[in-house]
Amino acid sequence: MGGITDYVLMELRLLRASLGLSQDDFGRGIGYSASHVSSVETGGRPPTRDYMLAVDRTHDPAFDPEQGGRFTRMLRELSKLDPTPTWLREWIEFEREAATLRWFEMSYLPGLLQTERYARATLAGGRFTTEEVERIVASRLDRQAILERERPPQLIAVVDESVLRRPVLDQPGLMAEQLDHLAEQAKREHIQVHVVPRDAGMYLGLAGQFIIAELPDGTRVAHADNQLIAQIVDASADVAKLAKTWEIVRNEALPRRQSIELIKEVAKSWT
Repeated sequence: MGGITDYVLMELRLLRASLGLSQDDFGRGIGYSASHVSSVETGGRPPTRDYMLAVDRTHDPAFDPEQGGRFTRMLRELSKLDPTPTWLREWIEFEREAATLRWFEMSYLPGLLQTERYARATLAGGRFTTEEVERIVASRLDRQAILERERPPQLIAVVDESVLRRPVLDQPGLMAEQLDHLAEQAKREHIQVHVVPRDAGMYLGLAGQFIIAELPDGTRVAHADNQLIAQIVDASADVAKLAKTWEIVRNEALPRRQSIELIKEVAKSWT
């Protein structure tokens, strides 16, 4: 797998060299910074679908809006060799690199703050086989290790109050256990959890879940999904729109201390 990925990155470098463009000029042409181009070419960050589409649109004369182009086809071939969705493989890498994660959830609690029982319960309903469920749960719990490392990212999570009150299967004690865990995690220095209260009414965040990762060099990339598609968003204009939405949603939420108290209060209601 690594060899094939290296081949793709080599082809990206060869394309730029054949065009006689610097990383700055190449990036300007496809709408990305020189540092972003450099990071992709050296394997520091994955070549996302949006990035490959930008390259193909600009430099592949045979680009087709429906089928894509040379590099988007390469991504599709890579995805056949790894059953993990391309967007998730990419996102896990960004998650590991992030200095700050800004996470909004309206349906489930953030994966990095889930207990094993809660994580498994969210996958119920027949969508996955037992084997697939166990693999996804193990992956989700492994991802939580970033919060335990010596220099963890700053995680700022905003959740809708309905998430705290929504039953998850008929498992006694599951939600009480999960919310007790959430309250304890929220007390940690590098973790903030804010709750948008029920009386907030309709607000912009109800349009969907998203996460914004800020990398050590200051660049930002986002993850957004709905029932039909999950994707990495790294075009600067689109990330900026999500960042604006984040600020609006964050302002609807309760302060940190009040949020923790609300989480504890709801946890008691589940006992």
